[in-house]
Amino acid sequence: MYAIAGLTGMLSSLFATTAFAVEESHAVVAQGVATTTALVEHAPEAAHTGIHVVLAAERLGSFMGIPITNTLITAWVVMAILIGLAFMVRRRLSLVPGKLQLVFEEVIEFIHGFVRDTLENDTLARKVLPLLLTLFLFIFFCNALEFVPGIGSVGFYQPDPAGHGEVFHPLFRSVNTDLNVTLALTIIVVLVIEFLGIITLGFFTYAGKFINFSSPVNFFVGIIELVGELARLVSFSFRLFGNIFAGEVLIGVATFFVPYILPSGLMAFELFVGFVQAAIFTLLTLFFIKLAVTNPHEAH
Repeated sequence: MYAIAGLTGMLSSLFATTAFAVEESHAVVAQGVATTTALVEHAPEAAHTGIHVVLAAERLGSFMGIPITNTLITAWVVMAILIGLAFMVRRRLSLVPGKLQLVFEEVIEFIHGFVRDTLENDTLARKVLPLLLTLFLFIFFCNALEFVPGIGSVGFYQPDPAGHGEVFHPLFRSVNTDLNVTLALTIIVVLVIEFLGIITLGFFTYAGKFINFSSPVNFFVGIIELVGELARLVSFSFRLFGNIFAGEVLIGVATFFVPYILPSGLMAFELFVGFVQAAIFTLLTLFFIKLAVTNPHEAH
C-alpha cells in the first residue's frame, strides 16, 4: 500500500506548462519522420494516407479555461486503474497472508531495504518510499497503456485548419508523449528534493552547497552545483519524453511500412523501454534525494 499513499497528492498538480523536444535516443528517427509527415500532409491527395505525427497533445476541449487534452484523459484512466487496484489489494490484505500477499510483501520489503541502505536513514526511507513507488507505477502504467487497443486509434475527425480535409484527433494518447506531463513530474520531484534537503540539513547548510564564499574555487563549485540543480528540469523531463515519444513514432513508421510483422517485436521492445524509463526516473529521484540530504562536509 506504500505505492498509492501519495498518489492523489502527487498527481493533483500533474499538468503544468510548456512545449516540446526529443532526446538523443531515437532522435534521428523522430526528426526524419516529422519531416516526411510535413511533406505528406501538405499534399492534398495524401491528406488521409500519410504518417501523422503530432508533437503537442491534441486539445479536445476546456473546463473553466483549463485545456482538456487526450493525454490528460489517458492520465485520468491510469489514475483510476491505480486507485482501483489499491482498493482491491487493500480489501484482500490479511493478517495471515496467502502466497500472493507474501510475494507482494517481500517485494515491498526488498525495495524498502534498498531505499533505506541508499539513504542510510530508515525514517527518511519510509517517508520517500510512497513517492518513489507512486512515480514508478504511474510512469510504467502510462507507458504500458500505450499498447492497449484504442489508445491512439479511437477518436473523431475535425476540419483541418490548414484546409486539407479533416484531421483525426485520438481520444486517448500515451501520457508521456506530452512534455507537459514529464515536465510536471520533474517539477514535483525537484521540489521534493529541495524540500527534503532543506528540512534535513537546515536552510543555511543546504544553501551553502550553492553559495560558498570561503574561496574562489568553492564559489565556482557552488555555481556549478546550482546550474546542475536547474539542469535536472531539462534532463528528467526530456529523457522520459524523448524516449517514449520516439518509440511511438518508430512503431508508427514500422506499422505504416511493414504492418503485422515488425510492429509486434518493436512493441515488446518498447514495453521493456517503458519499464526501464520508469525505473530510471525513480532511481535518479532516489539518488538525487541522497545527494540533497548529504551534508556537504561529509560528501567530501
